[in-house]
Amino acid sequence: MFTPQGPTLRELAVQGLSSIEHGYDLLAPKFDHTPFRTPDAILDAVGRALAPMGPFTAGLDLCCGTGAGMEILRELCRESVTGVDISTGMLTVGRERLDTDADGSSSLVRAREGGSPSPAEARDDGPQPVAPARGGRPPSVAPARGGTLPSVASVRGAGSSSVPRVRGDGGPSVAWVRGDARALPFGPAFDLVVSFGAFGHFLPRELPGLFAGVHAVLRPGGRFAFPIMAPPRPTSPWYWALLGFDTVMRVRNAVRRPTFVMYYRAFRLGDVQRELDRAGFRTELHALPEFGRRRDGSPRARMVVATREDTSVRSSGAV
Repeated sequence: MFTPQGPTLRELAVQGLSSIEHGYDLLAPKFDHTPFRTPDAILDAVGRALAPMGPFTAGLDLCCGTGAGMEILRELCRESVTGVDISTGMLTVGRERLDTDADGSSSLVRAREGGSPSPAEARDDGPQPVAPARGGRPPSVAPARGGTLPSVASVRGAGSSSVPRVRGDGGPSVAWVRGDARALPFGPAFDLVVSFGAFGHFLPRELPGLFAGVHAVLRPGGRFAFPIMAPPRPTSPWYWALLGFDTVMRVRNAVRRPTFVMYYRAFRLGDVQRELDRAGFRTELHALPEFGRRRDGSPRARMVVATREDTSVRSSGAV
């Protein structure tokens, strides 16, 4: 799709007629060569915006796909980075791209049915990586293309001083977990959760449960961050392209099972802020200046940062 390395129209049709999980399993080997992958410019901008808020200890990439957001987390987190996704195929491609373990052992964990990992897969203080990447070379904030990670020397000389460096012993441990974002198999183990381009896969009525689940896996004071673009105006070709795509998907889901939820226009900032507030977050909006502003002065892109407040401090009356 749009590149020789991307999927053909026939392959996309087969994937679109599958379930979300199986469709992404099929798409995984070519996903990074499609427009569905979050652009590097957005990933870089979020990494730069989050850097002053860190460093963080443990990060989670929600619906991590092939791991583009994991590369950002590896720069921001000191101890561990975990990616969770429903598609085994996407996780496998992501692990192969980022895993620099010399013995090639897998760090992919399968959550138990019912949303709980086995004792060997997680402790009370959060998920533990299985055969984590050891001695890995941290990538720069700009995700490496083509699956090649830059060397330590290239990272240190890249001039990305605004982004905290990972540990000198090779960076945080990395784990990949197969699980449903609506039933996360973790306790309150993270101080940063990010997500890129995945919210179109959730219906508006699922947002309360989704956000409540993220709130539950964050430690007090932890942050949930994701980019959100300003919706295109009706005068823009993108407005009609997205409307047409959503219409096709709704017709497809009306006549075929299982459904494939992928609606680009259903994730609206006002709804998102309201549901985050209901889930117990304190929400802030940060303009991403790299994308400029619209004619009315509003940002073209924002980063939403939802913080889980420390209820123990709030209840004690401390300021």
